This record gives sequence, structure tokens and C-alpha cells, in this order.
Amino acid sequence: MSVPMSVPVQSLRLADTREAEDLSAFLARLIHYDRAAAVRLQAQGEALAVFGRPPSFEVLAIRTARLAEAVQMDVTVSAGELLESLGAAEFAVPGAVTGPPWAGVLPPRGGWRELPGLPDVSAMRGAVAAAVAEFRERDEALPAERRTRVERDRIGREIWSRTVGGTGLPLRAVHAAQSLGFLRPGVPVELLSAGAVWLRLRTPFGSIAVRTGGLGGLPLTPTGP
Repeated sequence: MSVPMSVPVQSLRLADTREAEDLSAFLARLIHYDRAAAVRLQAQGEALAVFGRPPSFEVLAIRTARLAEAVQMDVTVSAGELLESLGAAEFAVPGAVTGPPWAGVLPPRGGWRELPGLPDVSAMRGAVAAAVAEFRERDEALPAERRTRVERDRIGREIWSRTVGGTGLPLRAVHAAQSLGFLRPGVPVELLSAGAVWLRLRTPFGSIAVRTGGLGGLPLTPTGP
């Protein structure tokens, strides 16, 4: 049995190079939306969870990876520096940074139960495409004097706060899942809840968690597929 490493951890070794490639792709997408993005890393045993918050979606994105050995770690680092370190399965953990407010409010590890009513992946992807088209149409219809960030945010908030199917999951969570490469055609998806506080859209490629009532007032302007 492998023994957990003591903290602070200087490096991590993933189970294989495929894990490194998948994690790199996730970090690259986060940085696409925010060049100064930070991520919180939590390792327990041979599982690593990476939490990020892409702007405009008001959600938490979660990507997990398998480690080659058991580790105990909890640190917030620069997503860009972590991506630069991920050249192979073994990589250096960047120095800790001051975490943004969201990093202190993470979903629970356990206590999740599955909820019914989630449409299939094709229907959810179609709903996102329709919402993006609606936003663009309504934005183009605005007179010049009303084409402001405030008005665009109002329209975006109205559209992306709509719920999916017979669930309480906001459409922005589905949009985030698709934009980050989690919501792919034909993959199984689940909707989970933890108490009355958290909803989680889970796929084999990652999860999107949203806290009931939101995590703060970020704009909800669509960022494209």
C-alpha cells in the first residue's frame, strides 16, 4: 500500500500521459476564458480534483484525474503556471496563490443523489445552440443607444437562467459543460443534488456544479461554443 505524501507537495505524478493530456485540455479552456485563472487542487489518495470557475457562467467546473500514488494536498495555484508544468505525467506543482472567493466555497465530497428530468445530450446541446442564436438575434435588434453592456447582461441573464427540462438546473450550466468539452454527443450524463444547495451536471469528462442562488454577480453574456 502506498503512503500519502506529506505536504507541501512539490510534484505530482499522474497515472499516465493521457491523464496529463486531458487535464491540459481542461486548463487551456479555462485560460481561454480568463488568462489569470486560478484553480484549486485537492488530492486525496490516488484521486486529484481540479476546480475552476470560467467567467460569465457562474458555475464551478471540476476535472478529476488519477494519480500514480496516494497524496494528500489542497492548494490554489495559477492555471497558466500549472498548464506550463504539465509537459508529462509527472509535473511540478506551482507555488500557491491567494485564492479567489469562490475557491473557499466548494461543493461537498459526498451526500449526492441523482435527480430525474434531465434531457438527453442532443436535446441539451440543441437548447444551448438555440439560446446562443436567440441572444445574438436580440442583441442585433437593440437600437444603438441601448446596445450597452448592462442591456446585454440583462438579456443574457434572462436567457441563461432558464432551467433545463423538468429540473432546476440553469441553462448556463449546460452551456459551460459544452464550452469546456464535457458535454459530448452520446456520452452519459447525470444530474445530482446535495441538499438544497448544490446541483451538479456530471459526465465522464468532467462536472459542472452550481450553487443555488448563484455564486456572485458575474455577467451572463454568451461566450460562444
